[in-house]
Amino acid sequence: PPTDTMPDQRPTRYLIVNGDDLGMSPGVNRGIVEAHRDGILTSASLMVDRPAAEEAATVARELPHLSVGLHLEYDRGGQADLRSLTLQQLDRFEWLTGGLPTHIDSHRDVHRRPDVLRHVLELARQLGVPVRGHSLVHCLTTFYGQWGGEDHPEQVSVDNLIRLLNSEVAGSVTELVCHPGYHDGELDSSYAGVREVEIRTLCDPRIQKTLARANIRLVGFRDLAGLIIGGPKQVTLRTGLR
Repeated sequence: PPTDTMPDQRPTRYLIVNGDDLGMSPGVNRGIVEAHRDGILTSASLMVDRPAAEEAATVARELPHLSVGLHLEYDRGGQADLRSLTLQQLDRFEWLTGGLPTHIDSHRDVHRRPDVLRHVLELARQLGVPVRGHSLVHCLTTFYGQWGGEDHPEQVSVDNLIRLLNSEVAGSVTELVCHPGYHDGELDSSYAGVREVEIRTLCDPRIQKTLARANIRLVGFRDLAGLIIGGPKQVTLRTGLR
């Protein structure tokens, strides 16, 4: 890894830091906003059918540099037709935000199921936006502090994030998935207290210094339309669905 006296000589790499679960609760909304204003978070994914979704959309409109995508849910809608459920959530997103999502992903990555994925990819192609795990954006999901029913805050520590940035930001553009938030009384999630550790890590000044030394530039999903990576084919990433 680069040091203060030996900066990274690799070409500039681009990093999207995306906060999942926007709208899950007021505490999660507050944590995502704090990680954006005071830290490295550049993007968030909105859960449109949660009680704090309207508050989240209101706050997001006041943050012009925050990319906001659609965080689909399929485990709260019964046996409704998957395509209809997808479109309903898009309609709800447009009503809440007054615009279209900059990207699409899903709660617990349920969009990766084959029966769901085809509807999500169809929608993404119509909108011209990337889907997590199905675009030219490399997805890094290991910044997560729980497994086996136990919290592991060391996994979302400053030291571990620095390690990830130095060793696992691969390719031209990487999305670092995170879950910052405050554990308030309205948070309905098994991933609770560790969210506050994530906030502190994302806002730690050592992380900004690491990005600078490693020649990693922060961007949001909304920036991909104009982000062309050098090379013989000059790939435009926003339309790079696969």
